Amino acid sequence: MFGISPLGWLHTLGSLPAIPAAVHMFARHGRIVPRSGPGVVYFVSMLIGATTVFLVAHQSVSYGIGTITILLLLAGYGVGRLPRAGRIARYFETICLSLTAFLLALPTITEILRRVPDGHPLATDLKSPLLIGFQASLLVILIVGLTAQIISIYKQGQRASG
Repeated sequence: MFGISPLGWLHTLGSLPAIPAAVHMFARHGRIVPRSGPGVVYFVSMLIGATTVFLVAHQSVSYGIGTITILLLLAGYGVGRLPRAGRIARYFETICLSLTAFLLALPTITEILRRVPDGHPLATDLKSPLLIGFQASLLVILIVGLTAQIISIYKQGQRASG
């Protein structure tokens, strides 16, 4: 179904829980919260998705996205554990983990549009105006979202010190 191999299904189903976990954390906290139940689900699912991409990828850009996702995920989850990380750690953590959500959404939208409906996909190639429009929309959401997150963290810091 949808031209997905058994390894592809492992990749897809393994990373799928990251989507509702991210949506939940963004809606509830305005960011991905690493040290929470949904944060653990997000980490494990993203790690499964990012590592298994090397087994299923057909385009070289996928290897780059997988590598960058793993590095951002480890940096985002690791920075809060560093001694003396300070306030900058929250900014760094938020930026890294929001970028991982973007790197999850980008290929997810691309693959959905290029595979659904089965046999007659909405986008037939990577230059499809529909696909480019969705990808551009994701980029705008990332920029607006990161800006809002940074402002929110700054305001929280002002209230705490003031």
